[in-house]
Amino acid sequence: MASDSVRFYAAVYVALVALAASKYVFFHPPGGIEFSYWQSFGLTMGAAVAKTSLIVGYYQHLRWESRSLSWLMGLSLGLVLLLMAAASYSVA
Repeated sequence: MASDSVRFYAAVYVALVALAASKYVFFHPPGGIEFSYWQSFGLTMGAAVAKTSLIVGYYQHLRWESRSLSWLMGLSLGLVLLLMAAASYSVA
């Protein structure tokens, strides 16, 4: 049973390393494939969301917590995004 847990967390770690390496590939793709800046940016942000989901869900064990805690974390994320949006108007 413990080896299954180690194997699972190792697989999550490998996925995190692959997602971290993907941002280099998005901006410097091999084989003559070209992405525009905004395509690379969008793909990198998608990889960041996937990495964050893996970290929060598995390494911080939010996947196994009660749903109320998950909703609370989602609410706090939404409020942070609203605060950032409001701050961006005062900067620009």
